[in-house]
Amino acid sequence: MRRAVLTTTGISALIVALLALKPHQLPALAGAAPRSPTASHTPADASPGTSTGTGTFTGDPIDTQYGTVQVAATLNQGKITSIKVLQAPDHRGRDQEIAAYALPRLTQEAIGAQSAHIDAVSGASYTSQGYIQSLQSALDQAHA
Repeated sequence: MRRAVLTTTGISALIVALLALKPHQLPALAGAAPRSPTASHTPADASPGTSTGTGTFTGDPIDTQYGTVQVAATLNQGKITSIKVLQAPDHRGRDQEIAAYALPRLTQEAIGAQSAHIDAVSGASYTSQGYIQSLQSALDQAHA
């Protein structure tokens, strides 16, 4: 009887410790690679060869398990002023619900953080990871 109590207490403590851990960054999701390596890296309103950090920069389309995610970021002197979602998972009704819930939150957080280093939205891990990767590629273009 004493052994059962000790075992149960030990297992409970282990579970609590594991649940308390929080990863520092999202791991890259399998299958979330850019779909087209030849995507355009030229800002919409800047000439090639100039790097002003001002303009609209289109991120790479990122394929996820549930569909493609692609964003375009508008920057003014290196500061993110707006983000437009160009593609989002929409094959099923549930995909549309998740995108409608997650994408505005991701956009708000990215503008607030002025970076792609943002937390994923719970319940939208794949969409969040695709959004973050596409946004990072747009920001990389702006600072190239």
